[in-house]
Amino acid sequence: MVTIDPSAVLWSAPERERAGRPLLVLLHGYGSHEGDLFGLSPQLPLEPVIASVRGPLPVGQGFAWAPLASQADPATVSASADDAARAILDWLDTTESTSVGLLGFSQGGALSLQLLRNAPERFSYAAVLSGFAIAGDHAGDAALAERRPPVFYGRGTLDTVITPDKLDYTDEWLPGHSTLTQRIYEGLPHSISKPELDDVNAFLRARH
Repeated sequence: MVTIDPSAVLWSAPERERAGRPLLVLLHGYGSHEGDLFGLSPQLPLEPVIASVRGPLPVGQGFAWAPLASQADPATVSASADDAARAILDWLDTTESTSVGLLGFSQGGALSLQLLRNAPERFSYAAVLSGFAIAGDHAGDAALAERRPPVFYGRGTLDTVITPDKLDYTDEWLPGHSTLTQRIYEGLPHSISKPELDDVNAFLRARH
């Protein structure tokens, strides 16, 4: 059974200061860890409590949410992402907040969208940085298309990590399943730039 390790979650506030506040969940990329995106916390809006979560699958020196497309067939990748999404939903059941938003980088961005597919009613928004939507029909897509939560989707023109087929699918899928804010950054590789972080902050502030 896939689970989230609560002892590995990094919080921006102690438990006594979390009640009555929105929650922003950070989801790292493949082979990374919970400390990666947590470094952005001082540059994000102050109102939400931030929780950076560790992926459940050990990969080298880091962790992942699902296998890469080069490591497994599409059905296995999708099922593994669903397992990770359900594990996060179970962990969220142990937390208290007024609302929940998502911010994910790379595979963490893909998991953000997979969480929307699994439980669109649970989340106020998602910010997907250098990420993608996992290809294929999903049982939750129809409900998500009706709800169309706000999604920020940013990527760079020099990102060689996310393959063109993933980008094409995401560009086709997102407009019908979200209220989309999309930004493309000239000269940006597979990373996060200051202009993108400024745009993300504007997107987050508009929702808090």
